[in-house]
Amino acid sequence: MEFGAVLQTNPPASRTVHLAKLAEQYGFSHVWTFDSHLLWQEPYVIYSQILAETRKVKVGPFVTNPATRDWTVTASVFATLNEMYGNRTVVGIGRGDSAVRVTNGKPTTLKELRESIHVIRELGNSREVEYNGSTLRFPWSVGSELEVWVAAYGPLALKLTGEVGDGFILQLADIDIAKWMIATVRDAAEKAGRDPDSITFCVAAPMYIGDSSDPAMLAHMRDQCRWFGGMVGNHVADIVAKYGTSGAVPQALTDYIAGREGYDYNSHGKTGNDHVDFVPDEIVDRFCIIGTAEEHIRKLEELKAIGVDQFAGYLQHDNKEETLRVYGETVIPALSDRYVAKS
Repeated sequence: MEFGAVLQTNPPASRTVHLAKLAEQYGFSHVWTFDSHLLWQEPYVIYSQILAETRKVKVGPFVTNPATRDWTVTASVFATLNEMYGNRTVVGIGRGDSAVRVTNGKPTTLKELRESIHVIRELGNSREVEYNGSTLRFPWSVGSELEVWVAAYGPLALKLTGEVGDGFILQLADIDIAKWMIATVRDAAEKAGRDPDSITFCVAAPMYIGDSSDPAMLAHMRDQCRWFGGMVGNHVADIVAKYGTSGAVPQALTDYIAGREGYDYNSHGKTGNDHVDFVPDEIVDRFCIIGTAEEHIRKLEELKAIGVDQFAGYLQHDNKEETLRVYGETVIPALSDRYVAKS
């Protein structure tokens, strides 16, 4: 299993770069960032500095969208970074949430998402593509390699992911829901004539290391991660509006948003979000990974067993460095292949 660290690009940018370097030192293979240009600093600029100060980690948005950036510009950024730093980028993409809603926009259609994936991937892989009636390619790009991973929850988005995605990003770590969604994506891939094993399955959720046997610490960890249930709730609310509360998606995913009353994007992805009181402790425990290293390892082993290739841990809390350290020294080694010098 691979591991990613998901960061927000809060100022100063040097802090983001520091955490990215620390993640690499502790064995993380990917460094992801939010991509919401009004709420946080511009991530694509910061990627260049991260890549310059690290050796191996791959970087990418978690996630971008087809609405706020021209598709050819997005592809050009990553093809340029690949030329500069040696194919160390990946694109996570979805229909759009905070980046479009803060400007009173709406998520794109699945048709637009599908088309953008094709354009970004072809150009990002140094290939030509049909776009707006013209055949385009980057004349300066040779040998660039760029995967596009799709973030999805709803049935049609999961189907699209299986049909065209290089990877699937699921932003919650509930075992039962993840199992259902991975199976849905794999089924869509098979029906499209693709090899499901060619898709990388990435589960993302807050990771917080602490002593869960201490009631005060457990309550603190939950409160530090409760924002995540609110963020997921935005996507679930869209699904419920389209499909209702039964049949199309697991009931465990839809029940908890019954008490949801609006959402303040000024608090998006932040500890202390004042619009997440509707998220119960049970959902925090199911959607996130909190507790001791041993508790993290147990849940990650369950995720690995259902086909998860990468766990990407959100670090939007007050225990960033310690969580990275414990993952590097204990959790990641426990989930890695073991070799001996002599057998």
